[in-house]
This record gives sequence, structure tokens and C-alpha cells, in this order.
Amino acid sequence: MDFVKNMREKARSLQKKLVLAEGTEPRTIQAARILIDEKLASQVSLVGKDADVRAAAVKEGVNLEGVNVVDPSASPLLDKYAEEYFNLCHKKEEAKAKKGQEIKNPMTMERAKAEITAQLRWGAMMVRLGDADAMVAGAENATADVLRAGIAIVGTTSKTASSCFVMQTTDPSWGVDGALIFSDCAVIPEPTEEQLADVAISAAQSCREFLGVEPSVALLSFSTKGSASHDAVTRVQKAVEILKARNPDFVFDGELQADAALVPSVTDKKAPGSPIRGKTNTLVFPNLNAGNIGYKLVQRLGKAEAFGPFLQGFSKPISDLSRGASVDDIVITAAVTLGRVK
Repeated sequence: MDFVKNMREKARSLQKKLVLAEGTEPRTIQAARILIDEKLASQVSLVGKDADVRAAAVKEGVNLEGVNVVDPSASPLLDKYAEEYFNLCHKKEEAKAKKGQEIKNPMTMERAKAEITAQLRWGAMMVRLGDADAMVAGAENATADVLRAGIAIVGTTSKTASSCFVMQTTDPSWGVDGALIFSDCAVIPEPTEEQLADVAISAAQSCREFLGVEPSVALLSFSTKGSASHDAVTRVQKAVEILKARNPDFVFDGELQADAALVPSVTDKKAPGSPIRGKTNTLVFPNLNAGNIGYKLVQRLGKAEAFGPFLQGFSKPISDLSRGASVDDIVITAAVTLGRVK
């Protein structure tokens, strides 16, 4: 399958609104022009002080015709956004107070008005309130900052925000015409069993959105069905039990070694009767060490293309970029993110 081509076509057909929160960042400005020219979105917004965005565009030789420049401090939506942000913070403060936690610096409307003008928060609020359908950021902000804005303002469908990569291998016998979901490879260093179960559910949804098929999920370990004993193995086993109790609408199995998850003949020996035998398209790694190492080994030694990381578990689509992302990387990430909009 041609993952990027499919997602570009999907984005083009959906014609949704995108906000690029880092509106003065040079690569982001260039990507905005391409997204408009290729008709991958009905609207592309760059967030930043109007004069700064336009000066940066001139420096890059980019014509901003058709691109929406949003200056938070001058926006007629400032009061509305500030009030929504204040209410969100106030609800969280009330929840903390009920637990007996001290609120050291309570949110005020004045502070809310100042804080919401930050580019990431403003972009996230555009998504929350429907002024944009999706957000992409991270070319100049750390992943943690993008996550904080997303969690605080866009909100999550899961207790656990995580990520996935789409790995496009050269062998069509793997996954879906060579494509698989790898998760989590970028966000949670040492997930608990509850978090692993959350990641599996989010990764399954990513499989549906990105690969267009029903998920078949393997929770990976260095043990298969109790072949080894260790706290790390027990964590995956407990995650599987939590998943069973939740009764999700996809097939899954674990704990499984990678070969038992992927190779039917090995599955038959190590995990006979596994429901995902020969069908695995989504791999859930036990921690970030395994996930990050795993996707990079497949990418470099297996000569696979690695697309992502794409954030998952959020109420609406947002994506994080590597700070080393190219213009093309930003365009691809934006197209993929727009393709997730429902």
C-alpha cells in the first residue's frame, strides 16, 4: 500500500481546516503554501503575530495568498478563547480541591487572557472550539509542550496520550500490504499495565484510521505465554487481562515475542491457537526503549519507511513533529492528520 498517497487523497477529499501553530517557523510557512496549492485542506492557519508571520514569509519567498494568518493578541476571538481556557483550568482546580490538594496559583481571567495567546495553546483552542479540525506543531517546540497543550485544551478520549508510527516495509506479506502500526515509540517511557492497555486500544484505532482495516494487535514482550518470568513480563500479562475485561472490538493477543506475533509457524509452536496468527498488523511495545529501538532497526536495517510519530488518544487530531522535520515531513504529517478527521 502507498500510505502517504492514500492519506493525501483522503485529506484532499475531506477538505478540513488545519492550524499550524508555529506560524513564524520557516519550514512551517513553506508547508502551508504547499498544503494550500495541493488542496489538501480547505483552510490552513498560521498562528503568530501578523507582522512576524508576514516578515518570515517574505524572507522565505513564500506568497501567503490563501493562507489564514491568525494573530491571537489581535483576534476578535480572544475573549471567547480566554473564557473557555479559564473554565477549563477552573474545573481542574475544583477537582484538585475536592481531593484536598492545595491550589497555589489559581487561574484568573486576566492570566487566562495572557496565557491563551501562546501559539500552541491558541492552536489547540482552535481545534477544541471547531475553528480548526486538526493541529500540527513541534518543528520548534518540544514534544512535551505539544502534549501539554493538547491534553489541557483539546482533551483525550483515553487516560493515556501516546503515539504510533506507520511502518511501510518492502515486503507486502507483513501487516497490510507491508504496512504495520508500531506503538508507543515516542511518548511513555515506562507504561503501567493500565497504560499499556490504553495504548493498545489507541493503536487499534490508529490502525483503522491509517491502514483502513480491522486491527489485529500483538502486545509484545521478551516472553511468550509465560516462557519467562520477570516484572516486565508480568506487566504485559496484566495489560492483556485488563484488555480482556474491557472487551474491545478488535482481536488481540499477548504476551508474545515478536516472532510469535509475526510468523505463523512460530506462533503455532509458541502460542498455538492465537487469534492473531498470520493477521498481525499492530504491534504494542512494552516500553519506550523497545518501541524506539524497534522502529529504528526496522527502518534502517529493513529499509522500511517510518511515518510519524502520530499522537493518539486525543479527542481531535493533533500531531507532533520532530524539530528536525523537513518541509515535506510537515506536509506529510499534516495530510495524515487531516485524513484522521471524522
